[in-house]
Amino acid sequence: MRILCDTHTLAWWLLDDRRLSQTMRALIIEPGNQVLVSAVSAFEMATKFRIGKWPDIGNLVGRFEEAVASENFEILPLSPSHAIRGGLLDGAHCDPFDRLLAGQSLVEGIPLVTSDAAFKAWGVETVW
Repeated sequence: MRILCDTHTLAWWLLDDRRLSQTMRALIIEPGNQVLVSAVSAFEMATKFRIGKWPDIGNLVGRFEEAVASENFEILPLSPSHAIRGGLLDGAHCDPFDRLLAGQSLVEGIPLVTSDAAFKAWGVETVW
């Protein structure tokens, strides 16, 4: 199964945060699963660290690619079709990071591992 981690899921995994449930940990380490991480997550982490909204993520921002590779996760690049799909989503939810992740999930047909219920309003298949 291919799965796409949202930014908080990825951070919680890499930082061994208790907010990531045992069920999701098991899903991520399942040998048959291909875990994807969006390039959008690197941008979101860096942006939120820079503006002081997520100060604890600084060490991870500086070694994002290394940390992802060490877990054998794959980075999913952002394509124009992902960006367009995310940009055209209906609704008042205006977080650009969420919109881009939703666009990637929808275009690629990959469930998003997230605790954020906002994605369901866009028809994104989520796992939590």
